[in-house]
Amino acid sequence: MLNQSDFYLPLSEYSFERRFDERSAIEWMQANWSKSFVFSALYVTLVFGGQHYMKPRPKLNLRRPLILWSLSLAVFSIIGAIRTGSYMFYILSRSGFRQSICDQSFYNGPVSKFWAYAFVLSKAPELGDTAFIVLRKQKLLFLHWYHHITVLLYSWYSYKDMVAGGGWFMTMNYTVHALMYSYYAARAAGLRVPRPFAVLITSTQIGQMGMGLMVSGLVYHWMQHGGCPSRLDNIFWASLMYFSYLLLFANFFYQTYLRPNDQAKIVKTE
Repeated sequence: MLNQSDFYLPLSEYSFERRFDERSAIEWMQANWSKSFVFSALYVTLVFGGQHYMKPRPKLNLRRPLILWSLSLAVFSIIGAIRTGSYMFYILSRSGFRQSICDQSFYNGPVSKFWAYAFVLSKAPELGDTAFIVLRKQKLLFLHWYHHITVLLYSWYSYKDMVAGGGWFMTMNYTVHALMYSYYAARAAGLRVPRPFAVLITSTQIGQMGMGLMVSGLVYHWMQHGGCPSRLDNIFWASLMYFSYLLLFANFFYQTYLRPNDQAKIVKTE
């Protein structure tokens, strides 16, 4: 495992990244990760209770709040993708593909340690995506709310153990969200976005799920030989999660872009 003193990154740290205490963050998550179940239960209650409440009422417009919401998440994801992507590129170029998957330095290394924790915490406020769907009386897909719940639970569950593969999982998600929330901000602002861009985002989402499965498999394989710290239960849940996403996103892609006379859209999830 690489130590923080082993790093010399060409990417400079910001002061808030340097001051961030990842040990306290990991300890907090170890003590409180189960609260993600409370958030999930409240989320389900409010979502389906909200749908029932809105049923006899007119839909809300919420255009300006949606623009601000999507734009804020887009900016956050873009910065997160740049910071974590630069760190992962450094590990890849310096130590190779296996090290980029198996080493735990992503959780405590320069630059990435702050964005790893920010990523995990962001899965709670991101549940707010669904409020716009409910209040605007749009169709709520199973993929949407299932994805939000499972990502929250798995992210909090995994961060506390600093499992191998986390750097790939988080960097891919930041990157996809950078594209996705930029798309939603543009659409909310009334800009006409070409259909191929929506197809690209959904394709990227599917690619992320395939890569997540591959990383999980490699973690399991390399864990048998040592030096790739994880847990069998974590690998099982990660594989099950990514496989279910792969099936759901592939079905969504078919239903949305390949079936005739279907109008283009993109699921507001991963």
